[in-house]
Amino acid sequence: MGTAGRASAAGMGRPPAEPRSPVIACRFHLRGMLSGMDRVVAQQLEQLRTRTSEKWTAYPPDVLPLFVAESDFPLAAPVASALHAAIDRSDTGYIGHDHGAAASAFTRFADRHWRWDLDPARVRSTTDVSVVIVEALRRLIEPGDGVVIMPPVYPPFFELIPEAGGRVVEAPLKRTAEASTGSTDTGDVGYEIDLDAVEAALAAGARAVLLCSPHNPLGLVHSRETLAALSEIVERHGATVVSDEIHAPLTHTDAVFVPYLTVSDAAREHAIAAHSASKAFNLAGLKCAMFVTASDRMSALVRGLPPEVEERTSLFGRIASTAAFDHGDAWLDGVIAAIERNRRLLTTLLAERMPSVGYREPRASYLTWLDLSSLGWGDDPSVVALQRAKVALNSGPTFGREGTGFVRLNIGCSVDVLTEAVDRLARAAAGASARSGA
Repeated sequence: MGTAGRASAAGMGRPPAEPRSPVIACRFHLRGMLSGMDRVVAQQLEQLRTRTSEKWTAYPPDVLPLFVAESDFPLAAPVASALHAAIDRSDTGYIGHDHGAAASAFTRFADRHWRWDLDPARVRSTTDVSVVIVEALRRLIEPGDGVVIMPPVYPPFFELIPEAGGRVVEAPLKRTAEASTGSTDTGDVGYEIDLDAVEAALAAGARAVLLCSPHNPLGLVHSRETLAALSEIVERHGATVVSDEIHAPLTHTDAVFVPYLTVSDAAREHAIAAHSASKAFNLAGLKCAMFVTASDRMSALVRGLPPEVEERTSLFGRIASTAAFDHGDAWLDGVIAAIERNRRLLTTLLAERMPSVGYREPRASYLTWLDLSSLGWGDDPSVVALQRAKVALNSGPTFGREGTGFVRLNIGCSVDVLTEAVDRLARAAAGASARSGA
């Protein structure tokens, strides 16, 4: 399958693999396409507006919703079949033991995609990745301890840390020299983890790092070298890591995702990873995520969680996740191909219609980070985008101070919707310029 071409990160119990270059990764992906890949096409607006999820009920019908991390692709057939089968047998009771089926499905997926040789006994389910983060931090830190995050970053991080009893400590991502080159795409160039800032935060007393990998909202895929260096810093200060890896299955064909737990012995000893099928397979409403550990120390910590943490997993979520991890590869390849087409389309549309907008194509997921500061739309351009263009985008400042002047735009949609959204934004920008006499 094409997903095998995205494999990286030597797992425990096997020799480390040489990192594949983007060219080699693309060759593996091409082999996957030749062996069979679903063509996945986003649904049209008339179908989408029958959905009752937040994305399609938060705004009036004249607004194009490109904000929340929900895609417009139809459900993967194996997942739909598994859910229909559960309905047909009236399998809607309390969650029970599945004899490790979901955990084993995830470990097989991890092996195919990332060459991660993972023990299913070290995987435990719960409701969602936010619960993984909060419950893990509650056991890794003491009340009032500092937890490092790297803005601009997923907005709930700012709330989940206090919920777990911690204190937010910011070590913003570092902008590289190439970051000021306008909208010319240079992939992941433009942002990277500021290792010096993380070390300074830990040296000042912070006790944990909440890592976002791949990094939302940038689609930034951290390199093995960067993650290994981070693990050395964390180990040196006796700290711990919770790594949110929910977007990992959506890593693009020209990038290599490296699970944090594979980068060093130290990482395995001091970290817990959070995984889920929810972002890749659009299952957020079904509520299933996984604690993943790779050492006796961290496995014991997770096993010590109250039983209710696992028992709150949705039965439907576990059924859907098992089917997705075991049988969703062809569909997932098709989704990634569609996202990659849209990320390139966005490059073209912005170059033609809004050339002053800063944008670099993501290398994971379907979320893009746009610098609209040149438009004069204020600190939070999403407000103007909604008012004048009827396009709902995520507010940049909610990702941290570094998001001032930015928005997050979801490209997990049809070509028509994406094109219309950029057209609306361009018309709004042109109108504002005309009114100002520019």
